[in-house]
Amino acid sequence: MTSYGHFIGGKHVAGTSGRSADVFTPMTGEVASHVSLASVEEVDAAVHIAAAAQIGWAAVNPQRRARVMMRFLQLVLDNQKTLAELLAREHGKTVPDAMGDIQRGYEVVEFCCGIPHLLKGEFSDGVGPSIDAYSLRQPLGVAAGITPFNFPAMIPMWKFAPAIACGNSFILKPSERDPGVPMRLAELMMEAGLPAGVLNVVNGDKVAVDALLDHPGIAAVGFVGSTPIAEYIYARGASKGKRVHAFGGAKNHMVIMPDADMDKTVDALIGAGYGSGGQRCMAISVAVPVGQAAADRLMEKLVPRVEALRIGLSTDPQADYGPLVTQAAVDRVHQYCDIGIKEGADLVVDGRSFKMQGYENGFYVGSCLFDNVTKDMRIYKEEIFGPVLSVVRAKSYEEGLALCNDHEYGNGTAIFTRDGDAARDFVSRVQVGMVGVNVPIPTPLAYYSFGGWKRSAFGDLNQHGPDAVRFYTKTKNVTARWPSGVKEGVEFSMPTM
Repeated sequence: MTSYGHFIGGKHVAGTSGRSADVFTPMTGEVASHVSLASVEEVDAAVHIAAAAQIGWAAVNPQRRARVMMRFLQLVLDNQKTLAELLAREHGKTVPDAMGDIQRGYEVVEFCCGIPHLLKGEFSDGVGPSIDAYSLRQPLGVAAGITPFNFPAMIPMWKFAPAIACGNSFILKPSERDPGVPMRLAELMMEAGLPAGVLNVVNGDKVAVDALLDHPGIAAVGFVGSTPIAEYIYARGASKGKRVHAFGGAKNHMVIMPDADMDKTVDALIGAGYGSGGQRCMAISVAVPVGQAAADRLMEKLVPRVEALRIGLSTDPQADYGPLVTQAAVDRVHQYCDIGIKEGADLVVDGRSFKMQGYENGFYVGSCLFDNVTKDMRIYKEEIFGPVLSVVRAKSYEEGLALCNDHEYGNGTAIFTRDGDAARDFVSRVQVGMVGVNVPIPTPLAYYSFGGWKRSAFGDLNQHGPDAVRFYTKTKNVTARWPSGVKEGVEFSMPTM
């Protein structure tokens, strides 16, 4: 049985805390490996190693740092299939879905290959007599990333790639539920030529998280997970003087206008709602058809499609989605379905009894679909993070827009329509950070920044794109004067140049 320790100082090291957690194979429900859970002392040792390595790495010019990123990118491409298979075994998502997880991660690495350009400052010649002004972007020091189970390749790369490209060293604390891919990515970074100690992986639980948040040697922390934990991470990290961005939960709405192409809309809704078993922060979990006729047409087409979804092994190329990550995740879905029924919603497709033949102990949940959900219900208010879609019928466009705007989460949303005026109005007025027009999962590409609004995100800067460079650097402004040989008198008033 595999046993994961940590990756510190360019090598694998065994855990010394005496604590560990089980890593399951969701397809079978069996324990596949164990992962060490770091102590405060182990985190401290990793920070000191990272701090020592960062000094030399920051002195490497950006072009040479970019070459390491280029080599790492190629190694990820060369190993994408084996990485995806490992990811699928530990997480439960299908192999094609895992391939997409990896691709959306290495696209950020591609962006970071342009770091020489991205780090360029500004220069103003002659702002005063023989005086020039310019700015520099310099690394922060040691940064840390605390990443979730649902994207064990993508989000680690979103965190460590820009941080390292900017000249920082990095400590990654991945989810203890699926640590295999993050450990393998660290190995590939070393193979790409990254100096030892610049990227470290410390496996752990809340003990390790708090140690990173409290450590004076950590300058910045990035997090992705649930909203309660994101809020905790932000508050505790910021109180210690760290730069923090923390991304939390979501309840993403798809507003479906009466003129929408209903066949294409249902195709989009099925994939966005049930892909990866709904374990995505950008999953559509609320469909909002506008008007009774649109709602009836939607349900007429949606119900048989949901009933026909194929739940299978992660290795089954025909599966629409695989098992959830843990039995606790399965139990959570069942509990929310019970709540929805009790609150009066109509569970028109009930997948709670689904069992995978021959894999009865695996963590499988059949597809669930609620109709006639109202905004006062818990299944509407709270993030379920499973294959459960709620239909909230809106009488008008304004009511549908208000549902998006009034919800405490503001991560992603979409509108499906043929009407350009409606789409433009929605984009302008909706209070959500990422918006799709006839696009169900509007995750920005790597050269834009990813981030929600309201209680979906804490902090002023988003992930990847230009915001990542801003987050992982500090700006130094310089005013320089070179004496011309002309003697000038003393000036005691505020300099105005």
